[in-house]
Amino acid sequence: MEQPGSVGWRFACPDWQQRLTEGRSLVPDLPLDEAAADKAVDIFNKLRLPDVVGQPPLSEAAGEWHRDIVRAVFGSLDRKGHRKVPELFALVPKKNAKTTGGAAIMLTALLLNKRPRAEFLFVGPTQEVADLAFQQAAGMIDADPEGYLQKRFLLQEHIKTITDRLTKSKLKIKTFDMKVMTGAKPVGVLVDELHLMSSMSFAMRVVGQIRGGMIANPEAFLIFITTQSDVLPAGVFRQELEYARAIRDGKLEKSRMLPMLYEFPEAMQRDGSWRDTANWRMVLPNLGRSITLDRVIADHDEARAKGEEETRRWASQHLNIEMGVAMKADGWAGAEFWTAAEDAALTLEEILIRSEVIVVGIDGGGLDDLFGVCVLGRCRETRDWLAWTHSWCHESVLERRKSIASRLLAAQADGELTICGHATEDIEEIVELIADIDKRKLLACVAVDPAGIGEFIEALRAVKITQEGDQVIGAPQGYAMMNAIKTAERKVENGTLKHTPNKLMDWCVGNVKIEPTATAIRATKQNAGDAKIDPWMALMDAVIVMVRDPKPKSAPRVELFFT
Repeated sequence: MEQPGSVGWRFACPDWQQRLTEGRSLVPDLPLDEAAADKAVDIFNKLRLPDVVGQPPLSEAAGEWHRDIVRAVFGSLDRKGHRKVPELFALVPKKNAKTTGGAAIMLTALLLNKRPRAEFLFVGPTQEVADLAFQQAAGMIDADPEGYLQKRFLLQEHIKTITDRLTKSKLKIKTFDMKVMTGAKPVGVLVDELHLMSSMSFAMRVVGQIRGGMIANPEAFLIFITTQSDVLPAGVFRQELEYARAIRDGKLEKSRMLPMLYEFPEAMQRDGSWRDTANWRMVLPNLGRSITLDRVIADHDEARAKGEEETRRWASQHLNIEMGVAMKADGWAGAEFWTAAEDAALTLEEILIRSEVIVVGIDGGGLDDLFGVCVLGRCRETRDWLAWTHSWCHESVLERRKSIASRLLAAQADGELTICGHATEDIEEIVELIADIDKRKLLACVAVDPAGIGEFIEALRAVKITQEGDQVIGAPQGYAMMNAIKTAERKVENGTLKHTPNKLMDWCVGNVKIEPTATAIRATKQNAGDAKIDPWMALMDAVIVMVRDPKPKSAPRVELFFT
């Protein structure tokens, strides 16, 4: 029965966890054209692996997940020629024959196509992946024992193009860049390893261009086949993955995308049960074909010997474990518990309503950095600490830090970051926020990193929040900062520090690197320049004051002493 929506079919799969456990298909029951689906699978199955001894047919070498894609996409054309599964997102770990299977799917599309001079695209993230995809597709044509495919297709290796001599249609294999869609109105597109494109500032625009170019063709389809990211998901990858998850979980009634996500439930990723090798079959759909469990275990043991950081990186690629904030051996100890400390219902206004006192932590930056702010409240009923963070940056950061531009744009869209057009806009907005807290008679003080924020101090003075009035202090380093770091991690672990949802902050927490010194510890960034930690530092600045049991402006004031 058709449901209201952009394409008419509903793609929710509420029992996906049980399906993974039982090894069943992740495609929900759909009213496919069974004859068309069977024909497509028959074509796909007859293609042969070109780089394996004996060149076995895909009926033996490909996993059922490949055939699930083929059936869903090519069995969903209605009588008017409209495709009811116009998009598909498959999240599959490495070594499950993604690129080879993708090449076979696009070759199947070319064989099924009836539109004259149609254009199909296979888009790889790098030149190496694009070369592999072309070689696999060309090899499948050369491997046809009957010689039919060799006669039907013209191979042009220098431009990575396969032309169908019957329909004059083409399969072009390209590397992902701004020119990928120049003049193209494709009938079908397969994007391989989307997660590798997330660091490209133009990635969202290109994906938008792909979708826009397909509008003219009612039978057009777009397939994403990708591994999980080996860093915290960001940019276009995060956007498409979260959209696919929302569809799978039934949160979106109207949808254009069929999700096939081979990932462990979040609970298994958090409690560590993903480490049990008996569970790995759940997310390895090509097991027993392109990959064996013994080989996966051996790879894991090798990664484990190199430490926890390499183990988690390996797990993100080979088991689709999402890289959270606790992913570095020398990271902040509180990072392991940061996600669990999130309170989805907590907002800035909620913190201001529930708190008896507020400390605002500030970590300012230059024009190529973030300006991090933390509003840290103490609940009047429970005395728990409640944290809200936000960041500001100048628009020039998008050019100066291109590797994180897509992450910053996503944070802006999520309301976690304000991108400013001029240098004083951030200070004006932050001072306005602090003045509002002060008017509510909640403000204890503003704790600032003293470096490079003279202009900010002057702006606070204009609203009568001053150092002389003990409302502005320079957050000390050394022992006081070490105490803040250790106090915060303990309170995050024991549940007495809660924070609002904020993906940008999650990323910053994961960037923190803790280094021992002769007498204490200090926090630095994992990578200089692009790995930001400013809002986390703002939280630490606020904690330095909050541990001293401060009182709001309206209450009798106490002196704060620091070493």
